Amino acid sequence: MSEELALNVGPSGIEMAYERFGDPASPPVLLVMGAGAQMIYWPDGFCAELVRHGLHVIRFDSRDCGRSTRFHDAPAPGLRAAPAGDVSSASYTLSDMAADTVGLLDALGLGSAHLVGGSLGGMVAQTIAIEHPGRVRSLTSMMSTTGEAGVGRTDFAAIAGCGTAPDDRREYIDWEVRAARVIGSPGFAFDEAEAADRAGRAYDRGLDPLGTARQYLAALASGDRTARLRSLTVPTLVVHGTDDVLCDISGGRATAAAVPGAELLVLDGMGHSLPRELWPEIAGRVAALVRRAEDAALPA
Repeated sequence: MSEELALNVGPSGIEMAYERFGDPASPPVLLVMGAGAQMIYWPDGFCAELVRHGLHVIRFDSRDCGRSTRFHDAPAPGLRAAPAGDVSSASYTLSDMAADTVGLLDALGLGSAHLVGGSLGGMVAQTIAIEHPGRVRSLTSMMSTTGEAGVGRTDFAAIAGCGTAPDDRREYIDWEVRAARVIGSPGFAFDEAEAADRAGRAYDRGLDPLGTARQYLAALASGDRTARLRSLTVPTLVVHGTDDVLCDISGGRATAAAVPGAELLVLDGMGHSLPRELWPEIAGRVAALVRRAEDAALPA
């Protein structure tokens, strides 16, 4: 389906751009992407794999990203102060982003959905499961972490050479291709053409580096979810790669250890990306989780 825009979404009354794939009568799967990553960072082919498993797929731009509402009038995010614990410049938290997402479910007429969150999107999905448990049928947390300071760390030495994103379109595409290679999955082929195409589409849809910073600061301001994750009863799958330099695999292990009964899928050679070769396996595991959750919800 073509891209659509939901108006007056959630408590903040924002606009959210979204797309839907597959039969609306099938179990709904809401894809929540990471910091600054537009909905197109869920690859079309991965969405198609989920649809082939009989799922109705919805992807969207979070606040401060892509074609959804930007918070241009918010205070400048103080990222330099944040590592020392000063998150006073945070304009919002993961709870606000979770409320947006639940608001999108309302706008789409969905009482609940199966959540699949990647990176910061995994943190948002976890927060929805904690704060709005009745809206979550199953939870898949990918390439993500619990918010505990000691796990899911970034290898800053590995990404130090990436630098900041340039303003020029051609330079931006080149920059993102380099960055995608650095944080990507070394065990699989890097598709430079696909990365360049995605970067160009993201540039044309609209970039906001300060919006990305505000999202990142929201995660830092939201603290450790470990204790609250222990209270979850929702069927949960945790997916993480062994070679993730942006969010170390300890984040995935900690998430799976915190959520009672969670499955942990560790993928060798996967980094902070979704390599094409793994789409069938990941989609299949998500679909299996959805089926178990749907079957469990049926009346005896």
